[in-house]
Amino acid sequence: MNIESFRDNCLQRPGVEETLPFGPETLVYKVMGKAFALTSLDEDIFRVNLKCDPEKAIELRDAYPGLIIPGWHMNKKHWNTVYFEEGLPEKILHELMDHSYRLVVDGLPKKLKQALEQLNG
Repeated sequence: MNIESFRDNCLQRPGVEETLPFGPETLVYKVMGKAFALTSLDEDIFRVNLKCDPEKAIELRDAYPGLIIPGWHMNKKHWNTVYFEEGLPEKILHELMDHSYRLVVDGLPKKLKQALEQLNG
């Protein structure tokens, strides 16, 4: 998956905004103000930090060594860095993005969940 497909996938999700809170070199995708995906724009290798359930994070790192690693510059228990153009099946990439988005949505306060539901119609 290339960065354009990644961006499209993130932005089609309800309540998502694309931000640059760390400067013009880092894209951060947030749902209702909470980050679920981050990527650098100034690196040769396209990799994405995605939130992940801690047990699942370990399983993924074991299953895909070198392609899914502990989150770069993130809490390594709750975030993975995923190499998007290095051979992982696109289905897996979509599942990881879905998982990250869902974890953040599930952790939102009730008021924000209700606002998100209203966005979904």
